[in-house]
Amino acid sequence: MIIEYTEHLRRKDHREMASQLFRSGTGIGANVCEAQNAESPADFVHKFKIAAKEAEETEYWLRLCLESGHYPKPEEGINSEIRQICRLINRIIGSSKRRMHFKNNHNRD
Repeated sequence: MIIEYTEHLRRKDHREMASQLFRSGTGIGANVCEAQNAESPADFVHKFKIAAKEAEETEYWLRLCLESGHYPKPEEGINSEIRQICRLINRIIGSSKRRMHFKNNHNRD
């Protein structure tokens, strides 16, 4: 959905916004993929935190497009998809941190 919307922005000559949105929107998945090959649990969490930042940035750019009268409106479902992705990423970060904390406390015994 992000790629399709950014292509639409480019066709309407909104290249700068399209570039910002494309980079942040595709960066979410890229960082999640990197996390799959993390070198440690801490590295896994770090990469997911970067994905969370990218998701929040994407939500910001979409909100600007939605509220501005200068850009084509994004599809209805794209904003809810990004919010769901943000919630999911934050849950993964939280559960991973809890698991790391639990493991660290039990390794001391």
